[in-house]
Amino acid sequence: MRSPAPEKSARNRDTAAARSALLADFSLDITTKELSELVPAREVIPAGTPVQLSFPDGADLAERASTAQAIKEAGFTPVPIIAARRLRSRRMLSEYLAALRAADASESVLVVAGDPAQPQGPYPDAASVIGSGLLEEHGVRQASVAGHPGGHPAVADDVLWAALAAKTAALGGRELGGDVITQFGFDAAQVLAWLTEVRARGIGLPVRVGVPGPATVRRLLAIASRCGVAVSATVAEQYGFSLTEPARTAGPDRFLQTLASGYDPRSHGEVRLHFNAFGGFLATVEWIESRIL
Repeated sequence: MRSPAPEKSARNRDTAAARSALLADFSLDITTKELSELVPAREVIPAGTPVQLSFPDGADLAERASTAQAIKEAGFTPVPIIAARRLRSRRMLSEYLAALRAADASESVLVVAGDPAQPQGPYPDAASVIGSGLLEEHGVRQASVAGHPGGHPAVADDVLWAALAAKTAALGGRELGGDVITQFGFDAAQVLAWLTEVRARGIGLPVRVGVPGPATVRRLLAIASRCGVAVSATVAEQYGFSLTEPARTAGPDRFLQTLASGYDPRSHGEVRLHFNAFGGFLATVEWIESRIL
């Protein structure tokens, strides 16, 4: 049997090394309905793994804080989401952060602008929340912000770039660590190109690339439509699913392979992964165990 060409073997080793680097410190998200799955997950994923959580608009402060506390008590790092435009006052933000701190769950947060077209209070964007000084006052040490490799259906690209620059500058002006968590997508080549431009624009924050966890094609497409993520037939084929087979389950194997094979830390900087558990938290954890750990 002929041995693989030295060049191919070297490329395979480089890709394997890049894959290991990308997966060295992943994060996940979870819904309130899945909190019971935290305990079995402890047997699989490392203690301290960041677990991002969002809440329905009607959830009160006590419910939000207790959810974050449950993640903390399970041995993971809770990452509550703060939606700037939904904050009705500085006091509301302060009370929310105080409740998180009382639950020992204020160390890390994700600050986003939020969906409302107009702010409901004094914070029009993530940068204004970061610049308020309230985060570190209440024990926050790490503030993540959002990035959009595939763009945003309601926001022009130049506005997105300006917002990312403003968030980076806001973090730089505070005693906070920070990183960028991207919107999920299916086009790894698009992500790599976006990362190159991020670094070319002088933005040095670490980036966590949003990766869809395994889920049915129907569910992936529904969430993509709701979030404004474009899925062409070509991109779907590259990702590894057919638009005509909605009941099939699709995982991010090809996406990660393409990302790892193209990843160059000299061009793309520090990059990790964030898994969106669209097919369920424990199902995503089990997929990670089978492919990665």
